[in-house]
Amino acid sequence: MKLNQLKTWALMSMGCLLSSSVLALEVKGTLAQGAWVQLKVEPNSKIEFEKRRFTADSEGLALIAFSRDAQPNVRLTVTPPNGQTQQHELKVAQRDYQIQRINGLPSKHVTPDEATLKKIRADAQKAAQARKVYLNMPYFQNGFDWPAEGWITGVYGSQRILNGHARAPHMGVDIASKTGTPIYAPASGQITLAESMELSGNTIFIDHGYGLRSGFMHLEDMLVKEGEVVERGQLVATMGATGRATGPHLHWGMSWFNVRLDPALMFQLPRDLISGDKIVSNQVVFDETQARN
Repeated sequence: MKLNQLKTWALMSMGCLLSSSVLALEVKGTLAQGAWVQLKVEPNSKIEFEKRRFTADSEGLALIAFSRDAQPNVRLTVTPPNGQTQQHELKVAQRDYQIQRINGLPSKHVTPDEATLKKIRADAQKAAQARKVYLNMPYFQNGFDWPAEGWITGVYGSQRILNGHARAPHMGVDIASKTGTPIYAPASGQITLAESMELSGNTIFIDHGYGLRSGFMHLEDMLVKEGEVVERGQLVATMGATGRATGPHLHWGMSWFNVRLDPALMFQLPRDLISGDKIVSNQVVFDETQARN
């Protein structure tokens, strides 16, 4: 499904929600697989979504997000203080994903031995703990930029075939350029992880608040430390090829807690990204030759 269709779904879904409930509910964003949206409800309302329970802030703001394989219809439950529980059905646009084949990776990163597996599991535990962090600061409200310039070489959701072996889908956007290319914070936030890891190489997490975060991977240099607060547009790293990588690039992943998201959906692009598109001056330059093939 193309992005212009995704926007239509979002408008339809929001209209349905607003007209079907006595309680005020505002939804800002695209209701689609891999997307996150802002909710506005009665302040301090209790929210239940996809087995997660949390509370809207004192202004009624909260976030929810949809996984790569989210079902077409999902349920949101809102209980205002001293109020009646309301259930809302959200219609989530379904997407088509690409297949990407990558060869030439070191065998230990595709079929790892026990020693490498041990390090990978330890790294995964560190990342999982960082994704559980909840910062009660809505850094995300001030908007997002593309964090680096370069060529798009990988897109969210694509099924990956590594050295001929089917592996987990790709959960982010890859931007390739030369080693040392500057990488900037796409939005303000707090550094909750800055580690050298087996598969993702030098890795940084920037927490944008309310469970939303960016992950930067395969970095050459990490220029920030855990606990540091960074501003939108601040230099935080340089591009590299550390970890499981065949060349210098930035893997930009996003997540809402443990739900992996598509960074490209924030930019309201006229079509899905494909390999060959390019990020220049915070804009996408589309490769229409590839798009027609």
